[in-house]
Amino acid sequence: MNSVSDDPLQRIAELPGVDEAVQETRSVVDRLLGHRILRRRSTDVSLESALRGARASAALEGAEAPLEHVRSGESDDPRVTGALRVSGELGTLVDTWSKAPHQVLARLHTLAAADSVPTGALGRPRTREQTSEDVLGVGPAPGAEQVPARLRALNTLLNTPGTVPALVVSAVVHGELATLRPFGWGDGLVARAAERLTLVERGLDPKSLVPPEVGHAESAEEYARALHDYTTGTPEGMAAWVTHCCRAVAAGARDSLATCEALKRG
Repeated sequence: MNSVSDDPLQRIAELPGVDEAVQETRSVVDRLLGHRILRRRSTDVSLESALRGARASAALEGAEAPLEHVRSGESDDPRVTGALRVSGELGTLVDTWSKAPHQVLARLHTLAAADSVPTGALGRPRTREQTSEDVLGVGPAPGAEQVPARLRALNTLLNTPGTVPALVVSAVVHGELATLRPFGWGDGLVARAAERLTLVERGLDPKSLVPPEVGHAESAEEYARALHDYTTGTPEGMAAWVTHCCRAVAAGARDSLATCEALKRG
């Protein structure tokens, strides 16, 4: 049997600064989950979180998407419409996520890219002939020949139960998809949705109240730098990425706390 030290996720969880960031973020999320307004308005907070998260995720793809335009349905930018489709269907994918991650990723890409890529490419890993967008300037993606093996490794990770904090697992899932860029278009939308799915499925945010996408968008330059750090594979780079993701989740929780307070005031 493998010892704890043989678990790569556990090793990441034990990197300097990671546990502190995890505990600080859990404290903010717990404050949100304990808000009294959720006793009767949790659905409203979840819907607002989904909308704000979709808008933020599209903005990170380069879309000009004022929240009021997203809310009213005025935006026809394919990055916005794709993000909204993804956000709207996340709840139906939670139960399948850990059992069949590849199936869920294919569905997420189909939702994200339906207006932007040929039908035959939807939900399918990119080929050598396809380019891969680098919206954040992270650097070249791994070759298409590496995609199947790395997706299989990600599937194994998600299929394996463990005690590693959800925040660490979700950060690794996000980082792996955002840097692998398995589909070539809309990979950022898919990666951020996968992060959120992991937080829900692993119990940190069971009602999907927290929009980590908002936190990433609020610190977009830091997000890009931290994602580049992830590509290095070094302990320092991994720790920088995970702690950034923790801060993004905390910022998303504070955003939903503000929503709760607004609902309480009426």
